[in-house]
Amino acid sequence: MKFAIAQLNQLVGDLPGNARRIREAAERAHAAGVRCLLTPELSLCGYPPEDLVMRPAFLHACRAELDALARDLPPLAVVVGFPLAEGGFRYNAAAWLEHGAVTAIHRKQRLPNYTVFDEQRYFTPGPSATVVALDGIRVGILICEDVWFPEPAAQAREAGADVMVVLNGSPFHTMQQQARRDVVAARARETSAPIVYCNQVGGQDELVFDGASFVVDGGGALTQQLPAFHEALAIVEFAAGAPKAVRGELPGSLEANVYQALCLGVRDYIGKNNFPGALLGLSGGVDSALTLAIAVDALGAERVRALMLPSRYNASISLDDARDMARLVGVRYDEIAIEPMFQSMLGALAGEFRGRPADATEENLQARIRGMILMALSNKFGSILLTTGNKSEMAVGYATLYGDMAGGFGVLKDISKTLVYRLCAYRNALGRVIPERIITRAPSAELRENQTDQDNLPPYDQLDAILEAYVERDQSPADIIAAGIPEEAVKRVVRLIHFSEYKRRQSAVGIRITPRGFGKDWRYPITSRWREWEHLGGDG
Repeated sequence: MKFAIAQLNQLVGDLPGNARRIREAAERAHAAGVRCLLTPELSLCGYPPEDLVMRPAFLHACRAELDALARDLPPLAVVVGFPLAEGGFRYNAAAWLEHGAVTAIHRKQRLPNYTVFDEQRYFTPGPSATVVALDGIRVGILICEDVWFPEPAAQAREAGADVMVVLNGSPFHTMQQQARRDVVAARARETSAPIVYCNQVGGQDELVFDGASFVVDGGGALTQQLPAFHEALAIVEFAAGAPKAVRGELPGSLEANVYQALCLGVRDYIGKNNFPGALLGLSGGVDSALTLAIAVDALGAERVRALMLPSRYNASISLDDARDMARLVGVRYDEIAIEPMFQSMLGALAGEFRGRPADATEENLQARIRGMILMALSNKFGSILLTTGNKSEMAVGYATLYGDMAGGFGVLKDISKTLVYRLCAYRNALGRVIPERIITRAPSAELRENQTDQDNLPPYDQLDAILEAYVERDQSPADIIAAGIPEEAVKRVVRLIHFSEYKRRQSAVGIRITPRGFGKDWRYPITSRWREWEHLGGDG
């Protein structure tokens, strides 16, 4: 028996295009002698479709497309994910297509409702296991979250399943690949049945799906590994009831995985939304340098434009480094001085500001002039403006609304400052594109004389340790302090995190790569009197 895994990059809502890609994969699989092709979760409509599934017309179109696909497939079984409307309920379903028709349907039993998942809003849980016979082998069908609990797999095994197949829409984060392997291996050991795990690949808004599909035998041992961050069609061959071993591996380092995830997220957001290209402000600093490197690797230099917008406070080495970086990556680079506009605005506001000392107001004026220029160019030429702020800055509000926060897509939105430096080192190890001085200089917004980030923020290693503990692991301030981080730093950072919620709520959508980013899985109120940093006893 030969199965095939179609690790596809589908587009939400593109029903004809998604069906065509499934059909093309089926034709290739059939030519290779495959008897059953697996596609990802909700592969027909794309995942996650979110509130689209609450539109009756969308559900009707999905079913019509599914039936048409079934009639147009070569002679093999194909498992296709789709949203099912039935009896007044909606289900996250998988259809078994064979002999020109839908011959069986599995309804997802476990509906995730945590982090980025909100499936209980959309779907009803399925009632039972689904097992289908094919050439004397009984195949149990599971959908994503089903495999994270023992019961669905156990039910399928009790119903006679010899092998389990799992359709997945499992987004990437830095700990997810190993977690998937561990969970699936546990289900295989519990049931003594091999499991074929098919995951989707591609960017969808803030989520990146890494693919990285795999196969385990009945003892939980990995027998086949598909690549991460690339589409793939892989043959899974069984002999004597066990999957044959096939070589394959994933990127070895966190930096390699994250960098590929960022490139895929940028490529798909821009491509799937039909932007002709991207532009960004290049400051001579490390964040914009990394953003430029990612954009060029994702899109090609010909589709990326960089602009330096200097003021009186920009050091000459900032301009030198920006020019050097643009030359190294081969993008169009232009300079537009903002000093005349800055002087004009200061003059217009002189009466209002009379008698008041200069402060962050004047600094923010510069950032907002830059944002206005960059957005004007984005509007005129159609290219999307990439924001360059990182997670550390966004966490504590070290960013300017309508200034450096202006833009359509936040490439580094979930990347801490310390990880920014690690990613720069990783990218330069592949081939130098970021001038060394950009990496070694003290970071600065360059909005006043001799400014550095540490004038306003704790050291980044300390700040990022607090963010990881508080935001990504939900530790209390008391627990973080007990781990050895100074109390005043913890209280200050936690206070800034919550006081900056109103800014983050207005920020551009950006790529999620950690277990918890400031997006779908961070839902705190803007208006709140709760002050966790004042409650340092026990758990809270």
